[in-house]
Amino acid sequence: MNSVSFGGIILIFLLVLGGLVVLIGLWAIAAYNRLVSLRNRFKNAYAQIDVQLKRRYDLIPNLVETAKGYLKHERETLEAVIQARNAAASASAAAAANPGDPNAMNQLRGAEAALGGVLTRFFALAEAYPDLKANQTMSQLMEELTSTENKVSFARQAYNDAVMTYHTARETFPTNILAGMFNFKEATLFEITDEKEKQAPQVKF
Repeated sequence: MNSVSFGGIILIFLLVLGGLVVLIGLWAIAAYNRLVSLRNRFKNAYAQIDVQLKRRYDLIPNLVETAKGYLKHERETLEAVIQARNAAASASAAAAANPGDPNAMNQLRGAEAALGGVLTRFFALAEAYPDLKANQTMSQLMEELTSTENKVSFARQAYNDAVMTYHTARETFPTNILAGMFNFKEATLFEITDEKEKQAPQVKF
């Protein structure tokens, strides 16, 4: 009897242990899949930023080309706009290849700040040329650029929200153990800390 009872206890113990292992395994699978889903979500959110940034980068050369005939003595400013645009486009491509990467996102933020600065100077300069302000193509391009800037802002907010949700899941115990085991890295927000940079460059034509 004693041997049978002991064997029964061992069996129950093994069944309970097996049940716990199964439960832990199911939790681990669910937690892993959730981390993957959240990581894909912020990457997809960045893809929306990338679409709008590319649209803006495509508009800028058209703006400069349109303004060339009016700003003949402002070659330095026009060249600075194109250089800043090219640098931002390069930084954006690097960020798109690895959304959330700290180095890529910081480089993009710096390039975008530089581009915003030269665009602001360009628009301020354009204000002094009535014929350029009256140019229909320029006005249309400006409207498209302003619309794109707004879309970039909304996409950036959606991306940052997705990153924060991912961070919360990644850093919460005990999921943080799983995140460390499977190398779910921290993602970097696309933040603009300078209040001047937060305002999209605009000009009233």
